[in-house]
Amino acid sequence: MTVTWALTPEDVARIRFAFSPMWELVASLRTLQKPARQSLHLPWIKAVRPRLAGLDLSELFALVPPAGYVADFITPPPDTPLPDFAAELDRVRRTPPGTARLEALRIKGTDPAVIERFTADPEAGVARVARALEAYWERCFAEFWPRVYGLLERDVLRRSRQLAEGGARRLFATLDPAVTWTGERLVIDRPWCADQAVHGDGLVLVPSAFWWPSVGVITAPHQPMLVYPVLGVGTLWEQGPPPAPGALAALIGRSRAQILLALAEPATTSALAARISLTPGAVSQHLGVLSGSGLAVGMRVGKQVVYRRTPTGDTLACGS
Repeated sequence: MTVTWALTPEDVARIRFAFSPMWELVASLRTLQKPARQSLHLPWIKAVRPRLAGLDLSELFALVPPAGYVADFITPPPDTPLPDFAAELDRVRRTPPGTARLEALRIKGTDPAVIERFTADPEAGVARVARALEAYWERCFAEFWPRVYGLLERDVLRRSRQLAEGGARRLFATLDPAVTWTGERLVIDRPWCADQAVHGDGLVLVPSAFWWPSVGVITAPHQPMLVYPVLGVGTLWEQGPPPAPGALAALIGRSRAQILLALAEPATTSALAARISLTPGAVSQHLGVLSGSGLAVGMRVGKQVVYRRTPTGDTLACGS
């Protein structure tokens, strides 16, 4: 059984990447319900379980079962490359009640009484779900989002290079074994069938740490969205930044040594700040020194500046 999207040249030209804090938050509800499926997230589970007391997640668990269909209205496809949680939550709040009701009725395998309560008054149900998502985010996820975001950002930078260098064929060839590109159609191995044209709307590609190791799709009437497992997820809960080797740290300073080593893969200031546990302002100052010394260089990618090591920086970092 597969989901098949027919992509025109215009659709391929409009492939874009985006991050979704809402998608990660919703996916983490599955992790809580079935920890054995994603044992690599056990450090996060152990950290947040004591915080669940007093949170009523019954309606969220009903709309996000451990397997199968998840109500699309709580995971809207990102409409910008970098949506923040507040903006995505506002989109959830503005869901038409009729849409929410129809999607809730598609869910199988959860508490029918909870689903019946939601569908009896979907307008009130959407408001309750939005409040529950906000409370869950604030208590259990917000402080971890910078770490997750840094991992997702590194993946998107890598995939963007693949798309630029080898086109759609190279991108999809390495995305996930469940995804196949024929040159005209994108075929995704999923436990249900759909065969649709994208009609020039393009395709949104969203990396995910908490949906890992599966792929996910959202189809019409929403903009087509493919969620794929992020690379390097096994490093997500490593404790703290990597230590800087003594000799390199003695030469250029501990923080600058950590940043130079972290630039083994290109990264933005915000991603480096989350990884190295420094403020973005401090990272920016250190990057200025590294750039002025010929060890790093910044390049603009869209609205962001991405930093990488120069050959001199590679020699210094690898020699350490």
